[in-house]
Amino acid sequence: MFKGLSHLTGVILLACLTVSTALRAEAGRQVYTGTLGNSPIVLELSADDPKVVSGRYFYQKYRKDLLLSGAKDGTELNLQESRDLNNHGAPLPNIHLRPTPHCWSGEWTDPEGKVLKIALEQANIAPIPADTLPYLATLHDTAPYDFLRLHGMTLKPGKTENFMGYTLQWWSEPQSKMQLFEVVSGYPAEQRQRINQQLMGRLWQQVFNYHECLTGYGMTHYSQKADPLWMSPSVLSVNINAETNCGGNYSDENDLPFNLDAKTGKTLALNDVLRIGQGEPQALASWLVAQLQTLYPEEVSTTTDRNDGCVYGEEPSWLSPNWYFTDTGIKLIPVFSHNEAMCRSVEWSVLPYTLIKQHPGSVALQLP
Repeated sequence: MFKGLSHLTGVILLACLTVSTALRAEAGRQVYTGTLGNSPIVLELSADDPKVVSGRYFYQKYRKDLLLSGAKDGTELNLQESRDLNNHGAPLPNIHLRPTPHCWSGEWTDPEGKVLKIALEQANIAPIPADTLPYLATLHDTAPYDFLRLHGMTLKPGKTENFMGYTLQWWSEPQSKMQLFEVVSGYPAEQRQRINQQLMGRLWQQVFNYHECLTGYGMTHYSQKADPLWMSPSVLSVNINAETNCGGNYSDENDLPFNLDAKTGKTLALNDVLRIGQGEPQALASWLVAQLQTLYPEEVSTTTDRNDGCVYGEEPSWLSPNWYFTDTGIKLIPVFSHNEAMCRSVEWSVLPYTLIKQHPGSVALQLP
C-alpha cells in the first residue's frame, strides 16, 4: 500500500523567459519552487487582474500557508504577507520580485528590516508512479501547489485492531495528526487493494483539508477522529468526525460518514442503495419524512414541542442526509445549519432494510 510521496522523482525546474510566461497558467495560477534565504519554499501566484497579484507560499519544513497580496510595478511585483487579519495593523513582511532569465529573484524584508534573498524557478512536476493513489494523482494534475505540499510526507503506523472480523491497520500523518485505517485481512487481496486506495485517499484528503483550513484568517482549528462503523462482505461504512474553525467566529462539528462497495471499492451514494421515483432529492426527502413519521411518530414532528427546538418533520432536513450502514438498516443524519448543530445528533433515525429492499438503488448489494 502506498504510504507517502517521499519516493517520487524530483521536481523539474524550467527557466522563465518573460514576465508574461512566468504568470501564465491555467486558471491564472503559476507555481514556483526555490529558496527564501536558505529555506526551500513553494510559491503560487495568481495574476488574473492586470494590476493586482495574489498568492501564497509555504516553507517546505513547515508546510503552512502564508498568504500574499500586492500589485505589479511594471515588470516587478510588490507583495505583502497577510496571514492574519487579527494582527491589529501590525507590520508584516514584504516580498519584492524581479523577473530574471531563471524566473524570479528578489528580497523578503521583515518589519525589523531583516532582508533575505529569494530565488524562484517555475515548477513542472515530474510524472508520478503508476501505483500513486488516485486522489494524489488528481492533485498532481489539477492542484500542483497542494500536491507539492504533500510531497515528501509519509504516514506513521499505529495500532492494529480487529473490527467485525476484519483486521485494521491504523495510519496517521504526524504533522496534521489526521488518521485513518486500511484493511489488512478479511477481504480478498484485489478487493482490499481497491478498498484501501479509497481509505488512504480519504486520509490524504483530510491532510489537504487540514492545511486548507489553516489558510483562514483569525483563529483556525481542524481536528479529526475516524471510526469504522460497519463492515460486511458487501459494504463498509466509516465515519470521520471533524471539528473545524477555518476563520469564522465559531467552531463547527460534523460527522462525515462515507460508504464503500466492498467488491469495487467505489463510494456509494444513497441513490445507489435506495432509489425513490427518478432519484430526485425532493422526492427522496418527501418519502423519507413520510417513512420516518410512521416509524418514529414521537420524534418526527413539524413542531418543536418535543425535540428541544429541532424540527425533523420537514423536508429540508432530509434533502441530502449523511448516512451509513448498521446491522438493522441505514442510519440517516439530518442536515441542519451551524446554529442548529445539536439537532444533527439523533439516535433513532434508522431506516430498516425491509423498506430499503422494496426500493433498491442502482448498485446490486447484499444487505443484511
